Amino acid sequence: MNGAALLGLRAAVAAPRVLGQGSSSCRLWSSEPCAPEPSPVRIGCASGFWGDTAASVPQLLYGGKLDFLVFDYLSEITMSLLTAAKAKSSDLGYTSDFVLTAMAPYIKDIHKKGVRVVSNAGGINPLACATALHQVAKKADVDMKIAVITGDDLMGEVNNVKEIVKEAENGRLLPESIHSMNVYLGARPISRALDLGADIVVTGRCVDSSLVLGPLIHSFGWKRDEFNLLAAGSLAGHLIECGAQCTGGIFTDWHTVPDWHNIGFPIVECSSDGSFIVSKPPNTGGLLSFGTVAEQLVYEIGNPKEYLLPDVTCDFSQVSIVEIPGVEGGAVKVQGATGLPPSSFYKVNATYPDGFRAIACCPVAGPKAAEKGKRTADSCDVQSTGI
Repeated sequence: MNGAALLGLRAAVAAPRVLGQGSSSCRLWSSEPCAPEPSPVRIGCASGFWGDTAASVPQLLYGGKLDFLVFDYLSEITMSLLTAAKAKSSDLGYTSDFVLTAMAPYIKDIHKKGVRVVSNAGGINPLACATALHQVAKKADVDMKIAVITGDDLMGEVNNVKEIVKEAENGRLLPESIHSMNVYLGARPISRALDLGADIVVTGRCVDSSLVLGPLIHSFGWKRDEFNLLAAGSLAGHLIECGAQCTGGIFTDWHTVPDWHNIGFPIVECSSDGSFIVSKPPNTGGLLSFGTVAEQLVYEIGNPKEYLLPDVTCDFSQVSIVEIPGVEGGAVKVQGATGLPPSSFYKVNATYPDGFRAIACCPVAGPKAAEKGKRTADSCDVQSTGI
């Protein structure tokens, strides 16, 4: 296993900045012949949460023509669950589904196709996740470099953070029994790991969109101050980070979305100028349209003119989403994101036990709720029959 501990890595290793328009670009200070524009990069997202369907991996791997395959598993409650798991055993604390269900059956083909993988499956214990992946690769007899990004765990600083919060919140205290505290890292550690040759990058807590922005920084050499490009890459990541949500999974007009049981997972094909196309593999269900993508654009971002991320402050208020005609299942072109420098702060998530146990249910509400519930059940029956 090859590891790279990349906490707080702020020094970018990037290609020289290029200037120019059209099919080629030239270094401003160089007399070398103009080089062609970099080829577009294709990134598919195979997971939007811990427990998402494993059917997404073969769908994207064999039908997506991918350069990168990314997996997003972490929510705030997932961090709490993984913390509880690690408390029981030091070998736990990561999303084992990623290793056993998503990677193990397909790792030979992932290696053969040259698809590179980025995932936050490391959760609370990214080193243990990488160790388990190494065993899978060894058993499959494939040589893959696995990079591990650490540094999001702030438990060693918990007392200092408590004092800072006490001062900032006019005496209000954090709970005494903090079990985990993690900072949301950005895309630079991921791009650096890819620069160093990683085939698989395992992270702990990071912002979801960084799983896509990191590969784009690596592929195109985007600099730290190219904020419009960083905002565009963050938007690409934001649109696909929740998996099939942007292909109709939770679309308001759900009745227009076909074949839920075989819903297609999203792919972004990104160009070096920051524009990109969102599509899905052929012969899959779901729907890509202005509506499905626009609903995902405004999902969990707060102010669309000031979406705060570690690498850039994004303004999505002037984004255009244009449907591309004649594409089976739909596709859209997205452009127009702009960016400003990021703030000097990072988001932090902390968990603590408070004597409660959560029980989750799946309510179906809104217009035609009964019909939607029946269709959901029917889709579950169809999919489970094929397992």
